[in-house]
Amino acid sequence: MQNRISREELVRIYNIEITFFDSLEEAGLVEIELENEVKYLNYDHLSKFEKLVNRHYDLDINLPGLEVIQHLLQKIHDLQKE
Repeated sequence: MQNRISREELVRIYNIEITFFDSLEEAGLVEIELENEVKYLNYDHLSKFEKLVNRHYDLDINLPGLEVIQHLLQKIHDLQKE
């Protein structure tokens, strides 16, 4: 059983633009695996991806806003670890 899902399948399931997925990847907000020129998202990162999609489409937060939110959440996480 595979533990990942293709970019094309994610775009179809979540009804999002492929350019949005590519923008998330370029910004470093999602980590992809590349195999035979097909991009995959590991299921371990699916929850983070869903949150980004919801923030963008439901809350109308643009890509720079998503980057800021992710950065702040990472800082909070790091501080909680200390």
